Formats: sequence, structure tokens, C-alpha cells
Amino acid sequence: MPANETKPFVRTADTKGQGQRYKLGSAFANAGRGLAEAVRGERNLRIDAGFAVVAIVLGFALRIDTASWLAVIVCIGMMFALETLNTAIEAVVDLASPGYHELARKAKDCAAGAALAGAIASLVVGIIVFAPRLLALFIS
Repeated sequence: MPANETKPFVRTADTKGQGQRYKLGSAFANAGRGLAEAVRGERNLRIDAGFAVVAIVLGFALRIDTASWLAVIVCIGMMFALETLNTAIEAVVDLASPGYHELARKAKDCAAGAALAGAIASLVVGIIVFAPRLLALFIS
């Protein structure tokens, strides 16, 4: 490949068959770019990021234990993953079906439903982790 040409991002069956490997550093860079793009472009992911900051600040302020930290960190990671996956699914559906199609609606609604299920689970974890400590703080 000449020096002035860029390597295509999408590998084809031909390039995979030639044994061309995608550099690990490039894979991480692309993943980071995707996450940053999702944070910039998706309101719900920015809302999730705000709740993540609140949870982290509360965790330090209330000195939660290790198990609670693990639960909070898993919830934060899960929500970033679900919202980013939801964004990716919506983009692919929009590309494949620019007009309305019932299956496109179903795919997008199901992806959003996955993010909603994660948010509800995260809320329950947040209540279990933080509510007793906040109540004790306000009662005493």
C-alpha cells in the first residue's frame, strides 16, 4: 500500500484471508474514539456519566466498602456499555433502513430497552448501596 493511502477500517474476507492483522493499538484507539463519540453525541450517555460522577463522589463521601464499590463500578461500566451498544445498533439500523420499517423500530426499541433495564438495575443497586448510609447520616 502506498504511503499516502490509509488502511481501511473494515476488514474484508480477502484481507482476513491474507493474514493481515489489525494492530491492537489501533483497536483500542478506535474503541476510545467510539466511546468519546457516543458521550459527545448521546444525551442519555451524558446523563449516565453525570450519575456516575455523583455515585463516585457519594462513594468517597460515604466511605462505602469494597463490595459496594465493586457494585457501583460494575453498574457504571454496564451502563456505558449498554448505551454505547444502543448507539451502535441505532446507527446500523439507520444505515440499513433509512426509511421506516417495523423491524427497524423493533431493533431500536429493544436496544433502548436493554439500556433501560440496565438503568433500572443500577438504580436499585444505588438505593441498596447509598440509601442506608444517607438515612443514617440524616437521622443521626
